[in-house]
Amino acid sequence: MVRTNPERRNALLDGAIEVLARDGARGLTFRAVDKEAAVPAGTASNYFANRDDLMVQVGNRYYERLIPSEETMAQVAVGERSREKIAELMTEVVDRVATFRTGYLAQLELRLEATRRPELQTLLTQRVRADLDFNIRTHLDNDMPGDEETVVLLYLALNWLILDRLTLPGIFSEEQSRKLVEIAVDRAVGKD
Repeated sequence: MVRTNPERRNALLDGAIEVLARDGARGLTFRAVDKEAAVPAGTASNYFANRDDLMVQVGNRYYERLIPSEETMAQVAVGERSREKIAELMTEVVDRVATFRTGYLAQLELRLEATRRPELQTLLTQRVRADLDFNIRTHLDNDMPGDEETVVLLYLALNWLILDRLTLPGIFSEEQSRKLVEIAVDRAVGKD
């Protein structure tokens, strides 16, 4: 019987994110998730059919936790549509993802697992594609400088910057990272 208490399910999923980030996919067991979530042993097995189900739901939870705030989304429509505005918004994205370090590291583990698990690969492909499509639509609907390729190039460049910032933080300082976001925006938007 699968349980449906949403708060407990989220606590288990958040615990699974922490386990993935700390111990990798090999360490992701129901026992480890129960311990991380501080719930009685056997609780996770009441919420998830199996380990694959848990991984798929962790993938969903990661993206739920990264949804931009209403305030952030409102900033898209405020002020001049300029390179500076795009750089400001891209810096917010990098900071938001970097602040959820364990989530990002868990997502990297899930991506590696997705090479061996078709259902997980399908889920992550759909989630990332939907996120990219949403960003393209938001960019174009708000008449930001550049085009669809601008958004794709920024997605690619900033994802690698985030990866370096979270896994090898000695490569770029926070100040250098911010400057690189501005450079990426300038190059992706192109000349006026």
